[in-house]
Formats: sequence, C-alpha cells, structure tokens
Amino acid sequence: MEEKKILTGGLEKTEVLEKVASYYDDRLAIIESVQRLDGSVAAKINIFSFVLCRKGKGTIWVNDQLYDFKENDLLICLPDDILEHGTKSEDFQVSGFLMSPDYIFKLISSRSRWDFKLYLETHPIFSLNEKEVRIFNQYFDLLRSKLTGEPCKYQKELIDLLVQAFMCELGSSMERFIESESSSLSYSSGNNLFQSFLDTLSSSYPKKRMVSVYADKLHVTPKYLSSVCKEVSKHTASEWINWYVMKDVEYQLKRTKKTIKEVANELEFPSLSFFGKYVKRYLGMSPREYREKLHDEVRE
Repeated sequence: MEEKKILTGGLEKTEVLEKVASYYDDRLAIIESVQRLDGSVAAKINIFSFVLCRKGKGTIWVNDQLYDFKENDLLICLPDDILEHGTKSEDFQVSGFLMSPDYIFKLISSRSRWDFKLYLETHPIFSLNEKEVRIFNQYFDLLRSKLTGEPCKYQKELIDLLVQAFMCELGSSMERFIESESSSLSYSSGNNLFQSFLDTLSSSYPKKRMVSVYADKLHVTPKYLSSVCKEVSKHTASEWINWYVMKDVEYQLKRTKKTIKEVANELEFPSLSFFGKYVKRYLGMSPREYREKLHDEVRE
C-alpha cells in the first residue's frame, strides 16, 4: 500500500487533519475523534502525537508493526513514524494532541532524552494508570478550553506554559516504563553528545553515511564521536548511521513506486551497484528481491 505524507514540520491544513481535529493551528491540534478515518491509507507523519484511548478498543499499525490500542492506552508517535489505521470498536473514543517538532523543540530546549527516543522506536503504546489518565484528561480539557474559548491577554504564553507542564508530566509517567541502564545514567557530556548526534542524524535527509559529516557538525573528531557512541549505547556511530539509513531505504522500497535507481539517487548512493550491495548486506537480499518479497506477502 502506498503511503501519503499527511503532515509536515508545521501543522498544515490537510483533509486528514480536518477529519480528526476539533482545533488546530500551525503549532498544535486537538484530537477528539478518529471515527471518520478509514484504514486504506498509511501516513508518514512529521509531527509528535500523543493520543489517549478513552473508551473501546482498536488496533493500529506503527512502522509496520501491529499494536493493540485499548482504554487508558497512550499512543506516542515520533516524526517520520508511519501510521496506518487498523480496526476499531463501535464505541472507540480517543483524545489527544498533535504538535509540530519546531514547537516542541522551542519549548523544551533539551529535547527528548535519547533513551526515551530509542524506547519509543519499539514501544509506542503505554498503559497508563488511573492517576496518569486523570492528569492527561485534566491537561486535555484545560488546553481545549483555552484554545477554543475566548482568548485572553497572554494567550500564547499561557498555552506554551500548559504544554510545557504537560510534557513534564508525560516524561514523569514514561520513567516507569523504561527499563534500561540508560534511564539511570546521569547526563554527562558524553550523553549530551550522543543525544545531539541522534537528533542530527534522525532529522537529516538524505542521510550522509560518513561519521565525519556528523562529527564536523558537532565539532568533535570522528574517532571521539564513535567512542562516545560505543560507551553510551554499546553501538558505534557507523552502526547508528547504517540503521537510520536502512529505515529510509526500507521506506522508499516499500512505500513508494520509485524505481530502484530513483531510490538510490534520492538517498545519494554513488551507483546502483553500490546501493544493491549495501541493501543486501543489511537485508540479506537485493532491493529487487526485497520488493518481490513484499509483493508476494501482499498476494498471500
């Protein structure tokens, strides 16, 4: 199924957004219903989403993985995640927020902790307890009231402070889910450098495959960047680069109708032959074989 990119860096007016949002501007949107959506289109988003299931149950595809989504579950999606609507019960109800990356990064100067980011890559859904659900609903109701009601003198400042408080509460709730050594690490210069490396790598497109490119942007040597990545995450800078590059490769091969040559050119590989060898090294098959495998799976 071919993907449609429905939202970009700011919250642009789109058909999908108009179906699900009771309020939106270029910074954030209020979501109160997905009943008008169907499951026919996968969407690559470039925003942050925080959506709570208030009633009923359903399923949702996130980056080609199917997840159950039931009452009191919170769905958190990151920029460049691929979403596809699954099933939903007749009483399915949700509420939540969509926020542009520019807006979140402006409010939260330190950005997200890197261990949070990595955890969300494979765990986009959290089951909240009663207290956490109550807090989420309080922020949702207050923000909706302020955004849709008569604006006050300090409207922008008030909304910004409420969103900052919401993000702090959310981070506190996430703490109990993240079970890794990284969640207890202090924020040393090494951790900060690794965070900056991931931010730079994940936000770039097409992604350069040389460590030196990112090291130069971060004003360190390639050797030092690799050693810090290895110490903090147990993986080298090259391994992280290749992992993110392959995410882009798989997306292009699976979700677009571009020729393999067009994909190789877009991702700035020096030749079609080099691209084929690179893909085979990480997927165990050529780009053409990968596409044929996907087509066979669809037919089955």
